[in-house]
Amino acid sequence: MSQINKSSDYFSTNLWVADDSSPRSFTGFGHQPDFVWVKHRGSASINHTLADSVRGGDKMLASNTTAVEDTKSHGEITSFDSDGITVADGTNATYPRLYFNDLDPFGSGGGNYVGWSWKAGGTASSNTDGSITSTVSANTTSGFSIVSYTGDGSGISSVGHGLNATPKLIIGKNRDSSDATFGRWLVGGSAISSFNFANDYMVLNSTGAKATDAGGTVWNSAPTSTVVNFANFFNTNTNKYIMYCFAEKKGFSKFGSYTGNGSATDGTFVYTGFKPAFIIIKGATNPSSWLIQDNKRQTYNDGSIPWIKANTSDAEFNLDNLDMLSNGFKCRTSNNDFNGANTYIYMAFAENPLVGTNNIPTTAR
Repeated sequence: MSQINKSSDYFSTNLWVADDSSPRSFTGFGHQPDFVWVKHRGSASINHTLADSVRGGDKMLASNTTAVEDTKSHGEITSFDSDGITVADGTNATYPRLYFNDLDPFGSGGGNYVGWSWKAGGTASSNTDGSITSTVSANTTSGFSIVSYTGDGSGISSVGHGLNATPKLIIGKNRDSSDATFGRWLVGGSAISSFNFANDYMVLNSTGAKATDAGGTVWNSAPTSTVVNFANFFNTNTNKYIMYCFAEKKGFSKFGSYTGNGSATDGTFVYTGFKPAFIIIKGATNPSSWLIQDNKRQTYNDGSIPWIKANTSDAEFNLDNLDMLSNGFKCRTSNNDFNGANTYIYMAFAENPLVGTNNIPTTAR
């Protein structure tokens, strides 16, 4: 596979200011998105909003809660367009546009939103590689697929993911359960330090460190180049599930771990092989939030920068610096959330590869 030179063909961060109109089209994404993750930057009362073309743009999940799938009560994506999305009001009479286009929700003083979008494979198709048939939209070039299926209650099972490569990170949710245990966002993958698919897992809607399930009822065994394997937690009979699967692609995506050194001035450097456009960091061995950083809200490497927590509805907040460099990122803090004496996991997507196929190197900020 050739290297991806233009990352925005497959991933981008987009900022917009709400205007309370309906419908409204957002453009400039650089691709037709299949997965869109949105957060209001100023309000702590608005959950994250995750929508995809496989489930349909009228169906929303929130990374910070175990809530069941919501059908367009506070807005919907009416179409996934060639260069963005079109949104419209939802059915809630009081707050019909909280998810995407509310100018002043709950008196928060502004309508600033951030949206992260990924291109998968467009129209989904049936995949029979696993013991349960899945519906999959997969992009083998960028290493990203969206997998939807219905559990059959048979215990240890599998579904096809369509990537033709082994996923390095998988994020999944029971769309029909809000249970504190079975409704969690469950995370697994070799990106997590010392991760054992037989009994390890992490939780996206929690600050908890890597956990162990001695019964092996979450993943049970590692994924392969064709299927994701799982057990009871992902297979309640008749319940619907969604999985987002990521395979690593040189110059475009990187999923791994690092050890913090606790230095406020010369923190740990993490090599990715590209200038990052988007990073999520989470402590694997210590309780911490899932911290999101991107190149549109952080436009320079200096001082306190704006972060968003994936596991809470908190508004954007300032925290110590993380430098985005031409070939990776460097911690500039002793903060325990991403540079204490702990092991951290990260997922990163590129703004530019370090050196493209045209042999032109990228530059730092």
